[in-house]
Amino acid sequence: MADVLNAAAVATEHAVSTRSPLVAFTTDADAEAALRKGLMDAVPGGLDIRRVRLRSAITQLSNMPTPEALLVDVSGEADPLGLLAELAQIVDPDVRVLVIGDQDDRDFYRQVTRELGATEFLYKPLVPDSVARLFGSAITRRTPRRNTLGGMFVTVTGARGGAGATTIAANLAWHLAHNARRHTVLLDADLQMGSAALLLGVASSSGLRVALEQPSRVDELFVERAAQPVEDRLHVLAATEDLGKPIAVAPGAITVVLASLARRYNAIIGDVPFRPMTVNLDMLDQAHQRVIVMQPTLGSVREALRLLALPAGVGQARRPILVLNRAGRPGGLTKKQIEHALGVKPDIVVPDLPKPIEAAASLGKPAAAKVTALGHAIAQLAHEIAGAGERPAPRRWRLFGRGK
Repeated sequence: MADVLNAAAVATEHAVSTRSPLVAFTTDADAEAALRKGLMDAVPGGLDIRRVRLRSAITQLSNMPTPEALLVDVSGEADPLGLLAELAQIVDPDVRVLVIGDQDDRDFYRQVTRELGATEFLYKPLVPDSVARLFGSAITRRTPRRNTLGGMFVTVTGARGGAGATTIAANLAWHLAHNARRHTVLLDADLQMGSAALLLGVASSSGLRVALEQPSRVDELFVERAAQPVEDRLHVLAATEDLGKPIAVAPGAITVVLASLARRYNAIIGDVPFRPMTVNLDMLDQAHQRVIVMQPTLGSVREALRLLALPAGVGQARRPILVLNRAGRPGGLTKKQIEHALGVKPDIVVPDLPKPIEAAASLGKPAAAKVTALGHAIAQLAHEIAGAGERPAPRRWRLFGRGK
């Protein structure tokens, strides 16, 4: 086990070292000159400064690794806070964001730094001394880190076995990463018989078990390395443990794991089977949003009602989202019958698509990428959960610097 931890630490140090110390985007020559003079000591290897507007900067950053520190210019923007909120959805959550602009306004400064979570803001014209003192210390990590709320945690739970919760969870995670460009991790809470990793064509590891059994030995860097990459913004944290060996989850371990993941990912999607286990109940309690997946059967309706009756967690502002999977399957209940039995309408309806979904699962590919009807339903679910593609509300979430 020590070898696993050591190997993960070495791999993490190598991974972190490949990130650029700073990439800066500004709109004018005077600002660029002040930045080069003020930051020459903070970034001795040379500055990467690009002369583009913030909208173009967002486009570039969506297709490149996020640097350790990022400097952006909001000068002349009609909706600078909206663009910064959009920027937050496509960069690593732990990035240190430095902002420059043409607004000498105390309220704007507070919104950028306290509400959005940017490390520092300077208004033009820039003075090299101020750039060195305020921005230089942030780049070299001498700036104290802020405590923040962290990433969004969503649990997906099947009302009964075989309801399709893992399929929904895996495709939701893929959509958020691939289409919404959010750094996302899929967490499979079934350490012995989970299939989330299989659906996305990656291997599981022993890292999750180590994290749950010995949380004191694990930090966010280890958890990040234990998660297996599917693509640049999507990872899977899953295990396939021996059926004959019980897993001794330490008290409070899932809190540690989630806190570590929240510093690295914008979205944590948990495939959480409903079993009377403390770790599963803890996940349901700590989720910001629960999703219940059901099929059009009487047994599924009964269990969905029981899941809906569970007390809400402290971070849950609304009832669970109901996903009716395999709607229209032969012999199943009609939507009208389900609505009557539940007392509410399902929020998302996924039609019966057994053959294409099974084919995608056999290939280890996200079915939503090829199956139009499923892709549409998953996009609706992502919008329902996270407003993916919309501007998030700055006052509810601190957007930048969740690793600080």
